[in-house]
Amino acid sequence: MPREVLDELFAGKSRESKDARRLQESIDRRMADQRIVQVLASDGFTGPRYDRFVDELVRYGIAVLRAWMHSGFIFQLLARRGFGLNPHELELEELHNNSDLRNELATMTIACALPRFRERAFVEGGWRFDGGASITTYFMGACTYDFPNEFRRWKTREERQSRALRRQKDTYEEPVRTLSVADEVIGNLRVLTDIAEIDNPTTRAAVALTIDGFSQEEIRELLDAGTIRAIEGLLYRWRTKVKRREERGERD
Repeated sequence: MPREVLDELFAGKSRESKDARRLQESIDRRMADQRIVQVLASDGFTGPRYDRFVDELVRYGIAVLRAWMHSGFIFQLLARRGFGLNPHELELEELHNNSDLRNELATMTIACALPRFRERAFVEGGWRFDGGASITTYFMGACTYDFPNEFRRWKTREERQSRALRRQKDTYEEPVRTLSVADEVIGNLRVLTDIAEIDNPTTRAAVALTIDGFSQEEIRELLDAGTIRAIEGLLYRWRTKVKRREERGERD
């Protein structure tokens, strides 16, 4: 028999052996998972044993999500599932380099995914031995449905902060510095004092956000105000009060 035919036969048998071994490993793992689920079910999926199980699951999930974000694989996985996040290369670089960011997104994703995972996988019986997936695989699938929302929240927050910094630079930066360091420090202290003396917490927040460069529409969203005119009214009344106080001080 030609050598090429023999090599092909041996290669085929080797692949069959590997496939059989992987299948057996999957069955063994799912059988172990089934025993775990039976124990947790006897406790009603609550209590110390369930808490220990969740702790292990969370550690596993965070490690996997961090690795997926570090390599960028998570976006390929989500694209195959219909989530077209289309991250910018700078965002991919930030996820690759920023360990704290990866940890934040992974933690928030898992915090959102856990309650629904418990309900669907265990209480409703969504995870089954014959489903083909281990508990950890099933859980990571649940996490992929929550990660896009957490990524979009982070992206929106970064864009808002970037816009605020640009507006602050355009509004407050002067081409020529006209204040001495002492005058600038006194001015900053005066603004902080004015804010601290505002009794109404909503007005105090609106003034602070305005100074930080947020637009009135963004302030309205952050403070859950009804309209932009409501924010304008708060700022107008505060400015009027400060102006009158300054006028009284000049007369005195």
